[in-house]
Amino acid sequence: MQILRTPDERFDALPDFDFTPRYLHVDGLRMHYLDEGDATAAPVVLLHGEPSWCYLYRFMIPPLVAAGHRVLAPDLIGFGRSDKPAHRPDYSYAKQVGWVRSWMEQLDLTDATLFCQDWGSLIGLRLAAEQASRFAAIALSNGGLPTGDQRMPQAFRWWQRFAAHSPVFPVGRIVASGTRRSLSRAERQAYDAPFPDRSFKAGPRQLPALVPTVASDPATAANRAAWAALGDWQKPFLTCFSTGDPITRGGDRIWQEHVPGARGLAHQRVPGGHFVQEDQGPQLAGIINDLIAGRL
Repeated sequence: MQILRTPDERFDALPDFDFTPRYLHVDGLRMHYLDEGDATAAPVVLLHGEPSWCYLYRFMIPPLVAAGHRVLAPDLIGFGRSDKPAHRPDYSYAKQVGWVRSWMEQLDLTDATLFCQDWGSLIGLRLAAEQASRFAAIALSNGGLPTGDQRMPQAFRWWQRFAAHSPVFPVGRIVASGTRRSLSRAERQAYDAPFPDRSFKAGPRQLPALVPTVASDPATAANRAAWAALGDWQKPFLTCFSTGDPITRGGDRIWQEHVPGARGLAHQRVPGGHFVQEDQGPQLAGIINDLIAGRL
């Protein structure tokens, strides 16, 4: 497997991103993560999606830390400061789940509150279902757990075709197109930073194709099992979807009906696009703080 590593200088002086990089190895690959706040506190785990990286959480981390939490935000393999296998067949859904599982196990994270969005939910919900003892609560935003049994929105099918076939894949512009507010040039460049050239983009190119869209998908059985397990989840499960995501809009109701731990909570809908962390980062952090404190 050919492994690419983004030069560190690509991450110098990013706006609003004064956090200490940390690393561990999963399956021989270097994985980057942030670990901020009180190391003795219960963890809040923030999982990003596609094609972003933990830079997405720069507005959420400070208010979570200020509330006394330990806040961790990894970069998925293929993204951010993490190593990047150079070829698309090097990526699979099962590998992404396994890499994040290994990261959590090496850090021995327990009593964790999970916030997940986009591909972060495809990974995080699987882990929560399979290792429920590590998690105390879940906050889900603009994501889900496709099994291939559902019809996917046309906007997602367009996205799959674009990722697979477009001659250019401008990550910063892609993220900016999924927000309500206008990202600055420096912010767009921060999303481009992990990818010095097209050879680094195998992960972002491949992940859309790995979302189960047919019942014969290799991930279908595991996702069906996770869906069933979450049907018995009694711990707090909050939805905080945005109002302006064409792919996941309305998906929050499915989880509110399916998960016992979702009943009786004050589920939230917040103004924003697909990358709602950019539009409403401090508000989302406040929602997580309220969830942990039992105020919802």
